[in-house]
Amino acid sequence: MLLIPAIDLQDGRCVRLRQGDLDDATVFSDDPGAMATQWLDQGARRLHLVDLNGAVSGKPINQAAIKAIIKAVDGEVPVQIGGGIRDLDTIEAYLDSGMSYVIIGTAAVKSPGFLRDACSAFPGHIIVGLDARDGKVATEGWSKLTRHDVLDLAKKFEDYGCESIIYTDIGRDGMLTGVNIEATVSLSRHVSIPVIASGGVASMSDIEALCEVEHEGIEGVILGRSLYEGTLDFAEAQDYADEYEG
Repeated sequence: MLLIPAIDLQDGRCVRLRQGDLDDATVFSDDPGAMATQWLDQGARRLHLVDLNGAVSGKPINQAAIKAIIKAVDGEVPVQIGGGIRDLDTIEAYLDSGMSYVIIGTAAVKSPGFLRDACSAFPGHIIVGLDARDGKVATEGWSKLTRHDVLDLAKKFEDYGCESIIYTDIGRDGMLTGVNIEATVSLSRHVSIPVIASGGVASMSDIEALCEVEHEGIEGVILGRSLYEGTLDFAEAQDYADEYEG
């Protein structure tokens, strides 16, 4: 299983939020490039970036920080990014800059035609981000809860040709309350493309639990506050996941 450190960007700095609340941010670094290097040095094989300002504004905001991370990574590992991606030009610009994957969240829900066009124009590079609470999808940086059922949307987006799905339980994100295994497995059983878990990972017990269900189609997990607050050691966790045999 792939363990993916998250670098969430707000006003050019690396932060972590609680339940997506921009007013409840903890700053962990003023140097995004150095943060990326730190995770590479510990053995990360992919990085997950979120432009938090962009998620709210609907357009890329933290370009300087993103460029610094791309420069630091220098093509060593794939990098994926989400937040404020609403048009094909933005996707093309990100991929041209060195991104491997672009994550479409709110726009996928509000403009399914855009997602379909993106998957067609950039095959193999589009990941859908489904953020949900109690089975219903949230949009606009998690500020709005829709009536869309997460399983129904996942199936539809799979048919469009997206590469994988990131499933985030927003009630748990940044709270260190444990990953929602049941909901993640339910989603992964509903589609044939890979699912990446997100939200709530607190300790090695969560990694162990995810490894036990990896065969259900769970490709990886995004790690945030647990890494930054030291409740989970990245290198130790990745070693465990690599050696797990079921």
